[in-house]
Amino acid sequence: MEFNTAGLISLQEALDKMRAYVPKKTAQDAESLPLATAAGRITAAPVLSPIFVPPFDNSAMDGYALRIEDLHEGAVLPVAGKAFAGAPFHGEWPAGTCIRIMTGAPVPAGADTVIMQEQAEVSDAGIRFTATAQKGQNIRLTGDDIKQGDSVLPAGVRLGAAELPLLASLGVTEVQVWKPLKVAVFSTGDELQPVGTPLQEGQIYDTNRFAVRLMLEQLGCTVLDLGIIRDDPQALRKAFEEANEFADLVISSGGVSVGEADYTKQMLDELGEIGFWKLAMKPGKPFAFGKLKDSWFCGLPGNPVSAALTFYQLVQPFIAQLSGHSAWQFPPRLKAKAVTPLKKSPGRLDFQRGIFSTNAEGQLEVRTTGHQGSHVFSSFSQANCFIVLERERDNVTAGEIVEVEPFNALLRS
Repeated sequence: MEFNTAGLISLQEALDKMRAYVPKKTAQDAESLPLATAAGRITAAPVLSPIFVPPFDNSAMDGYALRIEDLHEGAVLPVAGKAFAGAPFHGEWPAGTCIRIMTGAPVPAGADTVIMQEQAEVSDAGIRFTATAQKGQNIRLTGDDIKQGDSVLPAGVRLGAAELPLLASLGVTEVQVWKPLKVAVFSTGDELQPVGTPLQEGQIYDTNRFAVRLMLEQLGCTVLDLGIIRDDPQALRKAFEEANEFADLVISSGGVSVGEADYTKQMLDELGEIGFWKLAMKPGKPFAFGKLKDSWFCGLPGNPVSAALTFYQLVQPFIAQLSGHSAWQFPPRLKAKAVTPLKKSPGRLDFQRGIFSTNAEGQLEVRTTGHQGSHVFSSFSQANCFIVLERERDNVTAGEIVEVEPFNALLRS
């Protein structure tokens, strides 16, 4: 495997490199699950329909089934019987008569037309129809919607409230899905304390690991939380070795910059390979990607906003690919008018947190959430999008057009 660690690389280059290293999944990565326990899982193979839909010719509305040859001007057709959904007509059906039929009921053998009840006049003698009819009208034919053997879902689709009821309606009881991705996560730094522990001087809460674990669980991963690893090479080595034994992917937070006590990059050099570790992106410049013996590695920055942004923009699509979620994609970016000035220096792709909305004229506009420092996590809770400012762009004045990327479900409140 050839890696390039020279200088800053663009976000797109980083994504392309990560994507290129993902191996093709095999049958050993799949399992069969009952439909009731498959929510949130990714299809490992196309799902084929075992039946025709509809499974029989049926009426598209309430009305009368008849033979078109019996319908002529002035004809009055006696009612020979009734057909309901779940209670088909099976009696004798003489020529020159019709069958009262309800929506979804099987069309009686020999019937080739259904006329809606609004176009019928009822009398003691029978039914007279007030509109012309065409052969085949208002009849849903067997397999009109889905034919037996048709692919109803491709591989790579997350099963949810839209997909699972479809499969249930076809009588599918089990589905082939990819096994959940196993991810080990830990944070590094002597200054970190678990959430809820009283803080001493110089200490901060380990919010990054908390946030990463939440996002991993939303993405359907099986998580091994190794906690906080102190700034000690031996402790870090032990964490890497334990994570590598368990996980398909190892994610750390902190320790990927060039500080004196930042050992993560050093350890990755010893135990694996570094793919890249500097991005032309703000926030999120120090992001490490590489390979351990049996797992992949992503090293997030220590600053909370940088960690969340790099996870969202880099780790999220990487997990989707490792998980076989081929249908996954970012929400499309939109053009919007900036209604507040935006501070920006050329050199790095900038993801500022913003709030976009539609104004009274129906135009998209966006405003900043305020201070964009990499430690200000409140900017995420207030925002509904990223304002994406190109590498070469300078300060933005109010009224300029910018690109916005709406949050997907991972960040959307």
